[in-house]
Amino acid sequence: ECPGELESGNAGEPAKLIRQRYREASDIIRKGKMCCLFINDLDAGAGRMGGTTQYTVNNQMVNATLMNIADNPTSVQLPGMYNKEDNARVPIIVTGNDFSTLYAPLIRDGRMEKLHWAPNREDRIGVCMGIFRTDNCPM
Repeated sequence: ECPGELESGNAGEPAKLIRQRYREASDIIRKGKMCCLFINDLDAGAGRMGGTTQYTVNNQMVNATLMNIADNPTSVQLPGMYNKEDNARVPIIVTGNDFSTLYAPLIRDGRMEKLHWAPNREDRIGVCMGIFRTDNCPM
């Protein structure tokens, strides 16, 4: 998922997409393969940015969906469908720059494990080398 997919003209569509992707990942895990749900820049798509940015119905529904998944990870349902069978738990990995803009109960300890990565010089060089590796740039 990316921030653009967390907003839509149709109310509820981004939250439905998250549940749908979670169920798809769960099915992959049930078949014995590793899988996760990755949401890039969650703070850009579901965070509050201040008085100039609108907190939409979709923001609220995305936050509610993520909270529901965090609290009930084996019972994620799609709209209009009910499945009695538990689904496999799916790790959800999110990235962001400012998690303080996210709904506070969503990021509290117990719902979200947080890893703050502050790359050192070696890490930054490694990232750059990885980016330019296919360009055959001399190192």
